[in-house]
Amino acid sequence: MPVLVAQAVYLRARALQLPEPPGPRRGQVGQGPTLRLLIIGDSSAAGVGVATQDEALLGQLTGRLGQVATIDYTLIARTGAKTGEVLGWLDDLPERTYDVVVLAMGVNDVTKVVPLRRWLAQQAALVDRFASEFGARRVIVSGLPPVHQFPLLPQPLRWVLGRQAKRFDRHLRVLVAARDHCTAVHVDVALGPHNMSEDGFHPGPVVYAAWAKTICDSIIDDPALLDPARDRP
Repeated sequence: MPVLVAQAVYLRARALQLPEPPGPRRGQVGQGPTLRLLIIGDSSAAGVGVATQDEALLGQLTGRLGQVATIDYTLIARTGAKTGEVLGWLDDLPERTYDVVVLAMGVNDVTKVVPLRRWLAQQAALVDRFASEFGARRVIVSGLPPVHQFPLLPQPLRWVLGRQAKRFDRHLRVLVAARDHCTAVHVDVALGPHNMSEDGFHPGPVVYAAWAKTICDSIIDDPALLDPARDRP
């Protein structure tokens, strides 16, 4: 335990702090039936690790979906956000309906030692509120990444956080599977210095692209989400 604490303190003091990339976080792109999209979460949702929003999850996803639909998109994200904080944001969101909500968070809950039971309750409240209060037809929950592969983390801290992330992710899959309006997505890409950002903790452009493709495929596989008839009075 003293070794883990020392490593954690050292990393917080010395880790490279990358900025959230510039670019619009609200707008419309594409053509075809309208799809109202919300991406919400932590630094990975914000696109930390790349130079612009075009290379981040938002840009990669709207670029793909814009080929088949008009994407009315909103991005709400902040570096360091935990699930409980994101849940609190819902109280201040303006009233509107989203067709698809993409959740991207969880790593900060692991690194900041949020208890599993509390985290699961917050995740459940989050996905249920998006369905009941914001009319979300589909909530896409991004699974936790393979933290045990993050280049930044030294051993044994990497091993310990990696095991905890896997534990969180197993329970998250069960939670999502119990809800018809939810889908869990996982990016099947091995992480390393070759495809992570320079800080060794956030995705690089290749990983964001693979993540966006996985989400895009999940949306396109549900034809009701892109059915023009649903927009008719």
